[in-house]
Amino acid sequence: MEHAEPKTELETVCGTVENIIYKNETNGYTVCDINCDGVPVTVVGILPFLNEGETVSVTGEWTYHSSFGKQFKAEHYEKQLPTSKETILSYLASGAVSGIGPVLAHRIVDKYGEDSLDVLENHPDWLADINGITMKKAMKMNESYREQFGMRNVMMFFNGYFGPATAVKVYKRWGAAAVDVVKSNPYLLCEEINGIGFERADKLAAGLGIDPNSPFRLSSGIKYALSLELSRNGNCYLPLDVLTEKSCTLLGADREKISDAIAALTVKTQLIAVKFGNETAIYLDYVYESERYCADKLYELSKAAINIPIEKTEYYISDVEKDTGFTFAEKQRDAIKRAVTDGLLVLTGGPGTGKTTVIKAILTLFDVLEIDTALAAPTGRAAKRMSLATGREAKTIHRLLEADYGGDNRMHFQKDENSPLDAGAVIIDEISMADVMLLSALLKAIKPGTKVILIGDSDQLPPVGAGDCLRDILSSGAFSFVKLDTIFRQASSSLIVENAHMINSGKMPILSAKDKDFFFMPRSNAADTASVCMELCEKRLPKAYGYDPLTDIQVISPTRKGEGGTATLNKLLQSVLNPPAQGKAERTVRDMVFRVGDKVMQIRNDYMQQWKDKRGFAGEGVYNGDIGVITDISIRDESFTVTFDDKISQYDFSQIDEIEHAFAVTVHKSQGSEYPCVIIPLSDAPYGLLTRNMLYTAVTRAQQMVIIVGKEETISLMVSNNRQAKRNTGLCRMLKAFIKTEQ
Repeated sequence: MEHAEPKTELETVCGTVENIIYKNETNGYTVCDINCDGVPVTVVGILPFLNEGETVSVTGEWTYHSSFGKQFKAEHYEKQLPTSKETILSYLASGAVSGIGPVLAHRIVDKYGEDSLDVLENHPDWLADINGITMKKAMKMNESYREQFGMRNVMMFFNGYFGPATAVKVYKRWGAAAVDVVKSNPYLLCEEINGIGFERADKLAAGLGIDPNSPFRLSSGIKYALSLELSRNGNCYLPLDVLTEKSCTLLGADREKISDAIAALTVKTQLIAVKFGNETAIYLDYVYESERYCADKLYELSKAAINIPIEKTEYYISDVEKDTGFTFAEKQRDAIKRAVTDGLLVLTGGPGTGKTTVIKAILTLFDVLEIDTALAAPTGRAAKRMSLATGREAKTIHRLLEADYGGDNRMHFQKDENSPLDAGAVIIDEISMADVMLLSALLKAIKPGTKVILIGDSDQLPPVGAGDCLRDILSSGAFSFVKLDTIFRQASSSLIVENAHMINSGKMPILSAKDKDFFFMPRSNAADTASVCMELCEKRLPKAYGYDPLTDIQVISPTRKGEGGTATLNKLLQSVLNPPAQGKAERTVRDMVFRVGDKVMQIRNDYMQQWKDKRGFAGEGVYNGDIGVITDISIRDESFTVTFDDKISQYDFSQIDEIEHAFAVTVHKSQGSEYPCVIIPLSDAPYGLLTRNMLYTAVTRAQQMVIIVGKEETISLMVSNNRQAKRNTGLCRMLKAFIKTEQ
C-alpha cells in the first residue's frame, strides 16, 4: 500500500542514467536507475526522451513505497551534456541518437573526441568523413540529436504552467518550434491540444504579457464561451446578445470589441450566424454543420422507401404472429408495418409498452426480406442490453462507425459518406441519449435508401451533450412516428412499471406497497438517507435477496454534490463495501482513494484503450458508462487494472481521470443502463435537478426492484415539477422548413 508522506521541499539529484526499467512511449512516464556519485537512485515520473548513458539533473521529492523502498519522484528534469570522452562514448553507444550504435560511437569519438557532440549538433556534414556514415545518415543523426534537446527546451519553457505529460503533447504537435509558436499565439494551445482549456492558455498568455484585448484572446474566449454552453447546458447555439454579454463578462472586454470579434469570426465562418425569426443564433461552425446535416439527411432518408405493398406486409406480420403465438397490439402492428414500408421510423414508448417485441418482429421480417440489419446504441451498456433482448449483435454507435484517434489525437470515424455502412437497415436504440454531433456522424455513414429505425423514450433526460435530437424530431411534425402507450399484461403486475407511468403522467407513485417490487423508506434528512443506503447495500439486500452489492445493486442520485450526492455516497459506500485492508493496494488522487476491489465507471469513450477478454482475445475500446472493478494496482509500474463484465483492461496512472467510483452514480450517468436493484436517495438537491423526468429516468433503470429512500415531499416536488430546461437547438426549425416547402 502506498503511504502518504508529509509535503517536503523539492530537491535535485544529478547523475548518469544506468538502467531504464520502464518507459511509456505515449506520455513519457519512466522508471529508471540513476548513478549519483556511486549511489544508485530509483527515479520515477514523466521523463520523456530519456536514454541510458545520459547525464541528468532531476528535481522532485523523495517518496517511500513499502515494496520498492525509497524512490525519487520527478517533477521535471534537464539533460546535461556529457563532457569527457568516456561519458560521450557511453551516451552515444547507448542508442540515444537514432542511427548511432556502439561501433559508430567509437569511430565518432576516436575522430572528434570531446568535440563529438558539437560536431553532431553544428557540423553534421563532418560525420560523413567517417566510414559507414553517409551524408543522408549524418543529417538524420543530427535531427535525432536536436529533437531530444528541443524537447528539453519545451519542458523548461512550460514548467510552472503545465505538467510534463502536457508538455510532451505540445512538443509532439509543433516539435522544436513549439516555444516560438506558443509565444506568437498561446491560444493555439486550447484550439489544437487536447486537455488544454482556455483558462490555462489564458494564464500562460498573461504570463507572456499578451494584450488582454488581443484578437487572438477575444476570438478564443468567444468560442470558449460557446463551447461551455455545449458542455454544461446542451445548447447548440446562443442568441447574439446573450453570447455578447457572456463574452464581455468572461473576458473583461467592452461590448464594441466583442461585437467586432464576433463579426470577424462569422466572416471567417468559424462562427455561423442564422436567423430564427427575430433572433440571431450564433453557432460554432461544426455544431451548425452537424444540425444542418441531420435535418437534410433525415428528410432524405424519410423519402426513400422500398416499394413493398401493404397487403404483402400484413401477410408477413400475420406469419410472425402465427410463429410466435403472440398477437400484436394495433400500435405495435402499425410500427412493424411502417418499419417495412417507410424509409424512416421513429418509435417511442415507456417501460412495459412492448418496444423490444416490436424490434424482434422487425428483425424477423427483415430476415425474410433479406435486408441486412445493423443494431447499435449510444453506450456500451445500452448496446449490451439490446444484444441480450434481441439475440443479435449490437454495437455502440462509435464502434459501429469504427471510431479511432488519428495523429492529431482527435477522434475520427472510419465509416462516413466515403465508406458507408454495408447494411440495408440500421436500428438505433436509446436514441434520446445521442447528441447532435453523434447523430450527424451516424447519418453520414448511412447510405441513401437505407431503412433507419430510431427507438427511444422521449420522456427521459436529454443527452449529456449538445442538442435534443429525439424531441426535436418528434416536435417538428416532419415525420410520422409511433408512440407505444399500452402496458402489457406481463409488465402490468410490476409496480415499477405502473409507478413509472404514474410519475410520467404527473401522479404520485404508490409508496405504501410492502409486497411488490417498489418500496419507499422515509427518512427526514440527508445523513439518515445515506446511512440507510449504506445498510441496504452492505447487509439487508444481500441477506434478504442474495444481491451482490457490486454487480446487482446500483445507487442512483440526482446530484453529485451534498450529503445525498454521489461524491459523498461513494466515499461512504466504499468505506463499508471495500474498506482498506493490509496488502490491499490503493492510490490517492486529489482527495479520492482508488483501491483494489472498488467499483468504478469509465466516464469517457476511449477508443484506443486495449483490453483482453476472459478467453484471451484482444481488442480496443472502453466506453462511457462501462462499469467494472479495480482488480490490481501496481505502484511501481504506475498502472491499474479494471475488470469489466466482458473484458479486462490495464491503464496507466495518467488515465486515472477516465474513471470514477460507481458505488453511486448520477441519473445522467445511469442512462442507457439497467440494474437488478436500484436505490434512489432523495433528500435534498438543487431545485433544477428535482424534476419529473429525472425521477422517471431513475426509476426506469431498475429491472427487479426500486427502493426510494428519503422525503415524500421531495418525491411530490419532483412529480409536480415538469420543468425541462429549454435547449437552444435549431434541428426542429430546420425540419419544419421542409414541411413548408412541401405545402
